Parts: sequence; C-alpha cells; structure tokens
Amino acid sequence: HLVESGGGSVQSGDSLKLTCTVSGDKMDFYAVGWFRQAPGKEREVISCIGNGGTYYLESVKGRFTISSDSAKNTVYLQMDSLKPEDTAVYYCAAEPESSSPYGSSCRRRPYNYWGQGTQVTVSS
Repeated sequence: HLVESGGGSVQSGDSLKLTCTVSGDKMDFYAVGWFRQAPGKEREVISCIGNGGTYYLESVKGRFTISSDSAKNTVYLQMDSLKPEDTAVYYCAAEPESSSPYGSSCRRRPYNYWGQGTQVTVSS
C-alpha cells in the first residue's frame, strides 16, 4: 500500500517535496519510482530508486532529487526550480526487487503497486 503526499499549487521557481510512504512491507525490498501524467499526455517515469541505482528523466535532472528513509519506510522526491511544464498528477509506484535480476535498472520495472496520485500545479 502506497500513499503519496506533498503536492500543491506553487509558482514557477518554487519547490515541493513529495512523500511516498510504503505500508505493509519493508521499503528496502522494493524498487520505487515516481511517475507523472499531465493532461493529454502519457504517463512518464521521472525518477526511481532501487538496487540498480537511481534514474532521472533528462528534463528533471539537476532539479529533482529522489531519496529514501528506510526507518520511515518512505521515499521522497524533492522538486526544486519547478516549471509550469512540471504540472501533472504525480504517482509513486513500487515493485519487489525480487521480481527482477539484482542490479536491474529501476526505470523499466513492471511496477504493479501504485499510490493514488497527488496533483502538482506550477503557475508562471
């Protein structure tokens, strides 16, 4: 079970920190990804973390940072220098590390566990 929080409406250049809390199991057993879907666009993976390392979509590199806190069973997405094009519903997703070979990139995991999404709106 995944629960996201931290979305909101901000101005261009502002920051937000999204939180994804994993319940029912230890987060360390999962690869966790952050996705977003803007109106009329396909869902895209923007960042993820797993035993194969981290990944960032090119358009968010240097602005977004993914991190995890095992003690809190939580994965964060710090989003800085937000732009209007970052406006979307953001989702976190998780997939057991055991479902893929060790060290596999988190980017192409078949994520099967999803949170409910949180809206991020950036105005210019």
